[in-house]
Amino acid sequence: MTQFQTPDGIQLVYETFGLSQHPAVILIMGLGAQMRVWPDELCQRLAGAGYYVVRFDNRDVGDSTHLNDQGSPSLLKTWLQQKMQRQADVPYTLHDMSRDVLALLDQLQLDNAHLIGASMGGMIAQILAATKRKRVRSLTSIMSAGRAPGLPDPNLKVLLQLAKRPTPFNREASVRYTMRMNRLIGSPAYPMDEMELRQLAETSFDRAGSPCGFKRQLVAITAAGDRRHLLQKIKVPTLVIHGSDDPLIPARMGADTAAAIRKAKLKIIQGMGHDLPPALVPKLSKMLIKHLNKSERKWHKRTLKRAAQNDLKNQPNNLIAV
Repeated sequence: MTQFQTPDGIQLVYETFGLSQHPAVILIMGLGAQMRVWPDELCQRLAGAGYYVVRFDNRDVGDSTHLNDQGSPSLLKTWLQQKMQRQADVPYTLHDMSRDVLALLDQLQLDNAHLIGASMGGMIAQILAATKRKRVRSLTSIMSAGRAPGLPDPNLKVLLQLAKRPTPFNREASVRYTMRMNRLIGSPAYPMDEMELRQLAETSFDRAGSPCGFKRQLVAITAAGDRRHLLQKIKVPTLVIHGSDDPLIPARMGADTAAAIRKAKLKIIQGMGHDLPPALVPKLSKMLIKHLNKSERKWHKRTLKRAAQNDLKNQPNNLIAV
């Protein structure tokens, strides 16, 4: 693992797979989830397909900076401010988190990269694809949405259960909580066994668990509100992947996202919930590699076209036609 400081003063931790000279793929994880939630096998498969894969801990999670001095913000207050079209008073925004990704690209000396985001990570990737087009080769939005869930939304019950962290917050209580929540949001057709659930939960706690970091990320999502108008600005090749059985962000919100993005491809995986279980890795890898390869061909085609146009512009205009 490597650590660096962003211009905003955030210490970010990341790790890489594959060769740095290959096209880069940045994996952006979701709400309260550490980079290790991206399965190792998935990262290795992408690297084996010829990509330089980078996963990292978002701010307020894992081994990256925890903004504990910002306290525990109110979800209800943030939602009311957003609903009344007032600027929400939050520790940071999704746009701030998108700047962390740009800082990571700069740290790795990458002009651009393919972005793959899960849940909140998909929202961050969407913002970058809409606002920093030259730095994004393609977008993959997994189990994500173009708007924050509304408070009357029935899926909010699941979200609120996720927000209720155990008290006291110790290792065993945290592990039991994480296992219970992963069962709640997991994929019915691809269930993780107890050993897999415990290993993931223990790794998450041992790599710096923080109950308040989750809430700060959650209010950042809530404050972002409806971003579907922003999605219309995305021009890069886009793949939207969603589970048919997602209990947190329903599949209709994934379809909404794909509909708002020009020429986006929508893939609904039957039996998938709101997680990335090991049993689903082969299917996911196949989808992702196909999308990345197709996007790479388009990227190179556009690059050659731009180069040819620049050559024409730079030709002397005093040539005599024969």
